[in-house]
Amino acid sequence: MESFPVVDLSLVNGEERAATLEKINDACENWGFFELVNHGMSTELLDTVEKMTKDHYKKTMEQRFKEMVAAKGLDDVQSEIHDLDWESTFFLRHLPSSNISEIPDLEEDYRKTMKEFAVELEKLAEKLLDLLCENLGLEKGYLKKVFYGSKGPNFGTKVSNYPPCPKPDLIKGLRAHSDAGGIILLFQDDKVSGLQLLKDGEWVDVPPMHHSIVINLGDQIEVITNGKYKSVMHRVIAQSDGTRMSIASFYNPGNDAFISPAPAVLEKKTGDGQIYPKFVFDDYMKLYSGLKFQAKEPRFEAMKAKESTVNMDPIATA
Repeated sequence: MESFPVVDLSLVNGEERAATLEKINDACENWGFFELVNHGMSTELLDTVEKMTKDHYKKTMEQRFKEMVAAKGLDDVQSEIHDLDWESTFFLRHLPSSNISEIPDLEEDYRKTMKEFAVELEKLAEKLLDLLCENLGLEKGYLKKVFYGSKGPNFGTKVSNYPPCPKPDLIKGLRAHSDAGGIILLFQDDKVSGLQLLKDGEWVDVPPMHHSIVINLGDQIEVITNGKYKSVMHRVIAQSDGTRMSIASFYNPGNDAFISPAPAVLEKKTGDGQIYPKFVFDDYMKLYSGLKFQAKEPRFEAMKAKESTVNMDPIATA
């Protein structure tokens, strides 16, 4: 099998721009994932985020996780667990409004660092969306406008730690799923692995790399590109030793954003291929919340069925 796609983002600024864009395009079509190096984010900032996140877990979350495991008897399970994940998490919302000041037990320096981290990730997400537009033949800014809705995009960060698991064959770190939203930017542990994606029927490891940002596409990008780009199933395998850090940031459409295949993409469509549904993002999220760990195709079909019964006025994107 071909190697996992790694993209040097600094090359889009020089003579290798076309080749780099093609590498991103191929990754979006055939993997739904790629790994960015030389992405422009400060390595000092990434080191600080990693240290503070690991310190916060040890100081305030590790004991709670152990107590939860003991209360549910998870360290002595005898059969596979299908209804929970071996992870310790909290969620930070950045846009349209921040909740960082409301999260308990965060030290002030950590709050400040995560705000700075979010600003840099937002810039990177929007840069990537424009590169996707260029590859798709869409006007610059098209995806950002579609995501905007009336109040701007939803942008948030899931901070996770995956502690050592005594029964990794029976409990997943995170069960297999595709992501509902737009574009996901992951800063992950560079020493403890565990993230896998499904490609051609096989689970493939996403390699941990120092200071890299892993990118994956959500269901909304698949819809907007009418299936040219794919969201793919992925999971986290729990490890028997080592705690894996995962900081996943989700740049998603606003709740009232109108999502549909881009007309410019449909114009290039040949044959009698399918056309993806049109819907309001929040309606998709309500459906997704109960079906996250199932295949995406029935979700698309459900939205298509709903589409025929609801009259929607698209939000202008020009």
